Amino acid sequence: MDTDPLTTLAMTGAHTIVAAMATNAWESAQAAAARLFHRRGHPLDAVEAQLRGDAALVEEDDDADGVRRELVGPWRRRLAALLREHPEAEDDLRAMVEEVCHELPRSQQSWVQDNTACDGGQLFAVQGGGSIHVSQVSPSQSGGCAPGAGADSGGDR
Repeated sequence: MDTDPLTTLAMTGAHTIVAAMATNAWESAQAAAARLFHRRGHPLDAVEAQLRGDAALVEEDDDADGVRRELVGPWRRRLAALLREHPEAEDDLRAMVEEVCHELPRSQQSWVQDNTACDGGQLFAVQGGGSIHVSQVSPSQSGGCAPGAGADSGGDR
């Protein structure tokens, strides 16, 4: 697992962007994300179109949270690439996360991470802040796969 601070920030930013989709916080999140990319030379109309398209997927699907989970990866990659190319964008991304998080509905202010270790494997997982709940089941009781750590960040990002 990569613990580089910029990689962690990219993941936090991705979670924040997709958490805001189809909520009252979306307009400011969309504007802030578009500005962040545009200031670094990305065409504004292309960034806005991507954001609108992804938000429409969340809004139109019966499983909005499932769509959000699927969108975190691509947004993490986009933000990580942006930070690699423009490390000076770090402060702007942190400001965007802070601004948008305050506007998110309470239900969108925490994330759950579930991890599973199979066939006697060990699992080491990290998620920022909050409470951590660990359950361990022997492989013989679980059919080969034992749940690992589930961490609820309790709103910490």
